[in-house]
Amino acid sequence: MFNGTRLRMTVLLLATASILTVGGRADWTVAQAAQEYVLVGAGDIADCNTDGDEQTAALLDKIPGTVFTAGDNAYPDGRQKDFAECYQPTWGRHKSRTRPSLGNHDHHDKGAAGYFAYFGKAAGNKKRGYYSFRLGAWHIVVLNSNCSKVGGCQPGSTQEKWLRAELRRNPAPCTLAVWHHPRYSSGYHGNYQPVQGLWQALWDAGADVVLTGHDHDYERFAPMDAAGQHDPTRGLRQFVVGTGGTRRRAFRPVPAENSEVRNSDTWGVLKLTLRDRDYDWQFLPVAGQTFTDSGSSACH
Repeated sequence: MFNGTRLRMTVLLLATASILTVGGRADWTVAQAAQEYVLVGAGDIADCNTDGDEQTAALLDKIPGTVFTAGDNAYPDGRQKDFAECYQPTWGRHKSRTRPSLGNHDHHDKGAAGYFAYFGKAAGNKKRGYYSFRLGAWHIVVLNSNCSKVGGCQPGSTQEKWLRAELRRNPAPCTLAVWHHPRYSSGYHGNYQPVQGLWQALWDAGADVVLTGHDHDYERFAPMDAAGQHDPTRGLRQFVVGTGGTRRRAFRPVPAENSEVRNSDTWGVLKLTLRDRDYDWQFLPVAGQTFTDSGSSACH
């Protein structure tokens, strides 16, 4: 007969267990939920001439997790004054949990001095502007698509060789990259060929997701191979999320190949829920807007 202590322990175990039938016999096994991590953010963010960054920062206020930026953090020139007056009052509330990346406007200030002064160690080595970190089972690489400022992005460049070595040293079930200039885009700037070497290295390693900004819109692409062809088996899925708060721009008349979803009139952030072998995405619009986009995918 159970005493009171053993009875309480039995009830607790039954409440947290699930039934597994093996060979016609029911066994009790403790259920373990998959751990989830949130990565949320956008690019093209803080502009004192709009209130878009105030609205997107209000979204971040309600979303826990790690914040990413996809470049062009503070307009117009990424100077310390721009960060202090435009970025700090809005997205600056989340600075302690932010993993930033460099945009071309951040480089208007020589050596991206304002960017590195503001973000400090979180921005990585000042001479490189690229780094990596782990988020659960995910390997996140933050790259510098301002290729001319960092010795190039082509095969054999310092950054491309670093990326390949980093991917070899840190094998992970799921890999995600963040940079500013999209390899493919239907937006104002269009495709950005100089990052092809980085795209190739990621595809060779079986990476899963690329997050970018630069074009002031939202666009989701189908998974693509190293040559930009549809590859549902092991292709890279790219998102353009230039919706952080600066002025928005219309798309080109003809969409880029493999473009699946496009919107150019909504500020918002992209929320990724990362698990050990898969992920969900959800575009969250600012208050008063209705456009959204969501889905799920397995890692390679």
